Amino acid sequence: MVIPVLLFLLGFALLIKGGDWFVDGAVGIAKKFHLPDLLIGATVVSIGTTLPEVMVSAGSAISGHGEIAYGNAIGSIICNTALIAAITIVVTPQIVNKKSFRMPVIFFFIAAAFYVFNACVFGGFARWAGIVLLCIFIAYMAIQVRQAIKNPKPEAPEINEEKDEDKKEKVHPLWLDIVLLVIGAAMIAVGADLLVDNGTIIAATMGVPESVIALTFVALGTSLPELVTAITSLVKKHGSLSLGNIIGANFFNLVFVSGLSVTLNPFNLPQGKTLLGYNASLLVDTPVMLGVMLILTIPPLVKGKLSRVQGIVLLILYAGFLVFQFLL
Repeated sequence: MVIPVLLFLLGFALLIKGGDWFVDGAVGIAKKFHLPDLLIGATVVSIGTTLPEVMVSAGSAISGHGEIAYGNAIGSIICNTALIAAITIVVTPQIVNKKSFRMPVIFFFIAAAFYVFNACVFGGFARWAGIVLLCIFIAYMAIQVRQAIKNPKPEAPEINEEKDEDKKEKVHPLWLDIVLLVIGAAMIAVGADLLVDNGTIIAATMGVPESVIALTFVALGTSLPELVTAITSLVKKHGSLSLGNIIGANFFNLVFVSGLSVTLNPFNLPQGKTLLGYNASLLVDTPVMLGVMLILTIPPLVKGKLSRVQGIVLLILYAGFLVFQFLL
């Protein structure tokens, strides 16, 4: 038990330092190319922080553990939204640029509708469904890049000219920002992998079912990069980067993580848990996923801002979700 604990602590340390470098690199790149934090968070940062989900889900699908691949995607979205985004909102409610926010949200719900349709109608995911999800991912990235090229002006507040000289001293060359981004992403991925592997061993020895481990412990473990990025972004006063990362990561969990997993090895829904005679995943997991995303995204799309009430409601829902998973 000593070795798993030490590896767990090592993974935690890698996550913390990797998150710090990753955010620094992402913000540096965003500024050099005059991109808003929300956009860079919803694309580059999101891809980096979903690396653990990609590795865990793809590996699980290939090895025949579709329950983990499915549960990790759904569980990560719920965790990202109802825990990580909720903490961010409670700490610092933000003003949201509705124009930058709208595109990732629209694409998420399009992908979610297709995902839930497959789960409800077919009871699983065929290879063609995985290919469709990957095509949605490619379309989204193409549109985001095209918009970034057409609208290069930054949305972040302008730097005070009196402090401009101090800021210039802290600006890194582009190559260093890219190095920080890549090394930070690698440290985050390795750190999350260490946490998940060793934490799953501990959970398994306690007799926790595989589907529950995927929806809770593995989902939380692979979402730690988003949590680290969110906390680091708040500390460095880049809240929009954190929000964009969470929305983008949720979208990528559906279209990239799930799409790749299904394409590699199609799988059915987990059959271990039922509620009122129906698959518990269809009655609880997917509705909770859609519900928490609606709570997170509808108010800022309407009012252009987030409130602490949203964060508190999301945290309560996440606590209830965890209680349900372990008590059913």
